[in-house]
Amino acid sequence: MKRHKTQYPGIFFREADRIGGKGKEKVFYVVYKKDGKLNEEKCGRQFADDMTAAKAARIRGELIEGKRQSRPEKRETEKAITEKWTIKKIWDEYKKNHPDLKGLAQDECRFRLHIDPSLGTKEPSALVPLDVDRIRIKLLKTMKPQSVRNVLELLRRIINYAVNKQLCNVPKLRIEMPKVNNIKTEDLTTDQLNALLVALDESEDRLAANLMRMALYTGMRAGEILNLKWADIDFTKAFISIRNPKGGKDQKIPLNTAALHVLESIERTSVSSGKNDSETIESEYVFPGKRGQRLNYISKGVRQIKMVAGLPKDFRPLHGLRHFFATTLAASGQVDMYTLQKLLTHKSPIMTQRYAHMRDETLRSASNLVGELMKKKEKQVHADEAQVVS
Repeated sequence: MKRHKTQYPGIFFREADRIGGKGKEKVFYVVYKKDGKLNEEKCGRQFADDMTAAKAARIRGELIEGKRQSRPEKRETEKAITEKWTIKKIWDEYKKNHPDLKGLAQDECRFRLHIDPSLGTKEPSALVPLDVDRIRIKLLKTMKPQSVRNVLELLRRIINYAVNKQLCNVPKLRIEMPKVNNIKTEDLTTDQLNALLVALDESEDRLAANLMRMALYTGMRAGEILNLKWADIDFTKAFISIRNPKGGKDQKIPLNTAALHVLESIERTSVSSGKNDSETIESEYVFPGKRGQRLNYISKGVRQIKMVAGLPKDFRPLHGLRHFFATTLAASGQVDMYTLQKLLTHKSPIMTQRYAHMRDETLRSASNLVGELMKKKEKQVHADEAQVVS
């Protein structure tokens, strides 16, 4: 195609068919010398890129001064980034190898919003403490410490994965975590428990009510209850199998009488088999959602019951009942910490220790009672002795 000169040195254009329209448009090119070498490259189209001779002249000046990368340089940079194991590339590889990981959707959101924008193109070995400090300080302005900790834990997991798979050198980086006080144990007074039981009985949302009863009677986590399938329940031996719990290893807990009554009251849901509209099968889930699939969460139903019962605003409807289950057993003085750990399926006894003070208070009360009884006994003995002497 014929070259057409412009009033700007080193700028010319050719005429080409207009993209997405009729007629012709100018395609601008720049010619410049750099490091003794003559370079020529396309700069942009008149309409498609809103390019003019004046803009092309400014771009030429930036290329000469090294303020802008040439097209070959850009391609080399992109190729280098593609070949490097960046944080973004490592995360993509991690997801491929952990497709069924719990909480992957939340982690993807954390990565996309908080890690990728500033660290996605960097290699782990190139990270410095300031990179992490900037993220932590920025997020703490608008997010709770635990939420910020979740973001930084994800970054640490990505880096550890890369190191374990030998995708990068071990970075000289220590990720400082924000301090979090998550030792929160929730309890209910006798009046609050009675109000809750009445609300559960009167609620028309039987699904939500039964979910809350299972949390109250078994201490199971919300996710474990939602994952519960009929095949996981051994009615004969009275055990519940908890598949893929938070600790990672399948667990078994006893099926007590109260929980048994809840399960026996549930009518199994029939759903279409998918082969024929007239054919139906029973859902495998105890608490099924639409089309018999796993129920995600019915926060509206449980929140309504919580409101009717008049429970505190900060009381978490399902997780709070798990805590109440644990505090009730610990305060009874009849359950040791090891047994409580097994019932709660805690991986480590450290988590169970938050309830130890309940047991200690019960023992202290019992000890104080013994002391008071002994004092009364001593007073009675002294009184009897004084009566004999007189």
